[in-house]
Amino acid sequence: MRAVGAVVVLAVLCVCDAVRFGQLCSGNPANNRRTSDSWGQGHYGARRGTRVHAGLDIVCSDGAAVYAPCDVTLGGRLTVYTDASKAAINSGINLRAEGLCFKLFYVNPDRTSGSVRKGERIGTMMPMQSVYPGITSHVHVQLCDKSDPTQYF
Repeated sequence: MRAVGAVVVLAVLCVCDAVRFGQLCSGNPANNRRTSDSWGQGHYGARRGTRVHAGLDIVCSDGAAVYAPCDVTLGGRLTVYTDASKAAINSGINLRAEGLCFKLFYVNPDRTSGSVRKGERIGTMMPMQSVYPGITSHVHVQLCDKSDPTQYF
């Protein structure tokens, strides 16, 4: 009897690796990131007192249009804070795209279900200056698993 050996190679490719986000906010075609201001820094992993910033902040002016950064399925509105003093910016939206689950904070969504194509308007940037005067207004992008979203920009 002859032994037959076989080598099996499995290649696993996450479809989300192919996702590259387009323009997120009107007035910021390059998706410039919030750097440092009197309220802190906007990069993933920045210190927030005793916690760590679990997202990436993309500069967006209060009242600006917010766009789908890729073809997405809208997954409902989300509540950002439990603190009533932050009610003016206490909204966001859940999104799914090509195996990727993420959230946008400080966005008042135009609608909360269905599919939207890359570059279509999905909402409006909320008035961040009314809650955090002097901060660089921004949309906070956070992956559902809280891993680093920087690679998608």
